[in-house]
Amino acid sequence: MRLSDFWERMNAAFGPHADSLAGNHVFTQLGGRTVRQALAEGEPTRDVWRGVCEGLEVPARLR
Repeated sequence: MRLSDFWERMNAAFGPHADSLAGNHVFTQLGGRTVRQALAEGEPTRDVWRGVCEGLEVPARLR
């Protein structure tokens, strides 16, 4: 998944809260990191998105 696709999905799922969520919410599914930390450390965007979906129970239609 390209990074631009990842952010499109984040924005579709969380609207104006996507950026704040990415920088502030710590996900156990991402090893105790935020989205931004996981991406900066080289975690594949596909895996980060899966972690977000699991951690916040994103509806199937938005996955």
